[in-house]
Amino acid sequence: MHGSSPDIVRSAVERGDALPGTNGFAGQVDDYLVRDVIGRYPLFVDDEGWAFDPADLDDPSSFPAGHIRTDDGFERWCDLPDPSLADPDEGVAAVRSALERSFATVDTEGLAVAFSGGVDSALVAAALDVPLYVAGFPDSHDVEAARSGSELLDKELTVIEVTHDDIERAVPEIVAATGRTNAMDVQIALALYLVGERVASDGFDRLAVGQGADELFGGYAKVAKAPDDPRTEADTVRGATREVIETLPDQLERDVLTLRAAGVEPVAPLLHDAVVEAALGLPGELLVDGDTRKVALREAAWRWLPEELATREKKAVQYGSLVSRELDRLARQAGFKRRIDDHVTKYVESLVE
Repeated sequence: MHGSSPDIVRSAVERGDALPGTNGFAGQVDDYLVRDVIGRYPLFVDDEGWAFDPADLDDPSSFPAGHIRTDDGFERWCDLPDPSLADPDEGVAAVRSALERSFATVDTEGLAVAFSGGVDSALVAAALDVPLYVAGFPDSHDVEAARSGSELLDKELTVIEVTHDDIERAVPEIVAATGRTNAMDVQIALALYLVGERVASDGFDRLAVGQGADELFGGYAKVAKAPDDPRTEADTVRGATREVIETLPDQLERDVLTLRAAGVEPVAPLLHDAVVEAALGLPGELLVDGDTRKVALREAAWRWLPEELATREKKAVQYGSLVSRELDRLARQAGFKRRIDDHVTKYVESLVE
């Protein structure tokens, strides 16, 4: 069992308690397999057995989050709760309390933080007294934001300046670990992989990340624009937020497998059960207010962060690090022009043939 004790997991399944106060779990308890509702630990199965690493199976498929499997087949054991809406003051206080609870559970021995200078990773960095790392091309937004952010926090920062050689070397390793060649997944995984690789070489075995904040707290443009954005079906910000939360198992599988391949185990304090539960109870105005996203998270962050960091906007890692731009450049240099449908994915596939 990864992530929690069998006793806690067994009790949670018996009660149908989706958020029993853990950082997630997956594995075997008694005569069944189980994975938590957020999917924080990857789990894979085939006709012959199960494994935490898909490479250990001949024909792996992802074990669905929030399910158990017995001899009778798969069965959903829990759903995300739908708590009553908190009023604004109570909502921010609940998020702050949940963050405090989560940070208190983190063991900092052998730990570093992936730090891009935005509010998510800044919260993690401020709460944990460990070194910070950022990966990006020298002129990238993330490198500059991380440098200024680390100065505001008075924290040690290591900058990993990414090169084209790094990308060409890392792409096949990411594909081998995740089984994914689509451009978006590879672009997102690249910066994580390169940070994890350097952190591992520096003697750390775990990497704290800010994953989950955008999904839980209304960080996406498509959520902020609900119901007018065709990328979501919901007619409210809160409904759209729940839609993107349901994408977490797939995203976390990619990220966890990527970091494990780099040599570190991820730690995601913003995905602790307490934080998830507090986020689920937020009304729409504490998720998005006008042009401001992640309202409750930013207001709760005042407990740890200076104003400049608590209010700072951030680009997605593949764009902020310039990895997306440079992977596209490499694809075109290799003859995969933009007029070719999905040209970056085809370039990635060429690197692993």
